[in-house]
Amino acid sequence: MTRVCVPTAGPGGLEDAVGEHFGRVPTYTIFDSGTRKVEIVGNTSEHAGGSGLPADILSKLNINVLLCRGAGRRALDIFGNNGIEVCIGVDGTAGEAIYAWKAGTLSSASNADACQQHAFHDHTKDET
Repeated sequence: MTRVCVPTAGPGGLEDAVGEHFGRVPTYTIFDSGTRKVEIVGNTSEHAGGSGLPADILSKLNINVLLCRGAGRRALDIFGNNGIEVCIGVDGTAGEAIYAWKAGTLSSASNADACQQHAFHDHTKDET
C-alpha cells in the first residue's frame, strides 16, 4: 500500500488542479493505492496560516509519495528525511498526476531538480 499526496487548488479531489505551491495550497488530495480510496485534507501548515511544516503534516498522514509542480532543496531534504519520495514536474489534475505516477512516467526528484528560488516556473524533465 502506498499513500500518494497531490497538493490541490481546492476541495475537488481527483478532478481538482495540481496546486502551484505545495506548502500554500488549501488542500491535499491523498490516494491510497491499497484501498483505492481518496481523501481530501485541509492544509494546516504555517504556510497556510496554521502551524508546522508541510513535510511534518504529510509525514503524520503516512504519505509515501508527493506529486507536485516543484520543490526547493530544503523541502526535498525534509521530505527525504521523512521517507517521502517527491516527484516534480506534475501538471493537470490530481487524477492525471496519480495516473502518471501509476504508469511509471514520473521520476523521483533530486537536489539537482530543485527550484532555485521561491518562484513559480515551468518544471519539466527536459528543462535545461
